Amino acid sequence: MINKRMRFGIFLAPFHAVEENPTNAIERDFELVEHLDNLGYDEAWIGEHHSGGFEIIASPEVFIAAAIEKTKHIRLGTGVVSLPYHHPFMSVDRMVQLDHQSRGRVMFGVGPGALVGDAFRMGIDPASQRTRMNEALDAIMPLLNGEVVDAKTDWFELREAQMQLPCYTRPHMEMAVACARSPSGALAAGKHGLGMLSIGGTSDEALQHHANNWKICEQTAAENGKTVSRENWRVVTLAHIADTKKQALENVKFGIEKWAQYFREIATFPIVPDGIENAVEFLMENNMACIGTPDDAIQHIEKLQKGTGGFGAYLELAHNWADWDATKRHYELMSRHVAPHFQGLNDLRRASYDYSFKNRDVFVGQAAAAVQSEIDKHQKRQGNEKDAAE
Repeated sequence: MINKRMRFGIFLAPFHAVEENPTNAIERDFELVEHLDNLGYDEAWIGEHHSGGFEIIASPEVFIAAAIEKTKHIRLGTGVVSLPYHHPFMSVDRMVQLDHQSRGRVMFGVGPGALVGDAFRMGIDPASQRTRMNEALDAIMPLLNGEVVDAKTDWFELREAQMQLPCYTRPHMEMAVACARSPSGALAAGKHGLGMLSIGGTSDEALQHHANNWKICEQTAAENGKTVSRENWRVVTLAHIADTKKQALENVKFGIEKWAQYFREIATFPIVPDGIENAVEFLMENNMACIGTPDDAIQHIEKLQKGTGGFGAYLELAHNWADWDATKRHYELMSRHVAPHFQGLNDLRRASYDYSFKNRDVFVGQAAAAVQSEIDKHQKRQGNEKDAAE
């Protein structure tokens, strides 16, 4: 287990029902990132999707550029740039610019692309996506390090390519590879010594899968002379909390069934399978989501820590199960009551409180004696002044 401060963040696809005004929905995404910045959240990762109608941010870089200007502290990552869709030189160039614009607050998350429909519309064979991701990464890493790169594949070419700007962050901005069901993400992260974004559930089976992928990442890093750290491992999960469990269950009625329908009908991997009439019951019974109170969230995260062996950042999939007010309240409760438990924010306060309580009688007695001493001194001075006057 790692002992450093756990970071908290979100993975913002985003998910918005097709009945909603998309302009307003994107504006709420900006408001959410600002809200998280004010609450002290550490990270927000922004997705890239081009079809399906539900995940409506096409360019995480464009979104991040605007979010930089609206926030002060939160770090912003691409979650992820789908490398097979872009020439690697352009992918790097855009991110280097953002690294400078943000003064080092951006993170470069990469992956093969999650929606088969996206690849189909671009004429890309889904079977080639992971190969393309690896080919792109093999070019991206030396480019980030300022090297001159010559490379040619069946889908891109680099001729004496070199970045005209170094990264603002040295030696380069933090990077992470998305890792879901296949081991390709873990292999790529290990090969290049990068962080890992584990997406794909938190059931007992999923946790074992995540743990196995981390082992693959560590082994691959060692084979390639690289090192990886659990501090740079992020686990993505599902949660919604409220002041009471009853209220949390009521809140998610707003949007969870439409979210589940999207995964059944459009997304590559159905989180809630066909034939399941109650998504809440299914997710909770299979330990795939936490819907309850701050105490429930603490237990949920502790289970994730134990099942994975430890990770550096806990990311919530921003799902819009609840309406806007309840969603903001959820993140406030996470910041006020859950994050401090894992970040040790109140350990010294608790020790100070307990010490003061344990020694209360001593302190109160000394305080009373000090007060009485001052009273006695004052009365004595008054008596001396009276005697002198007579």
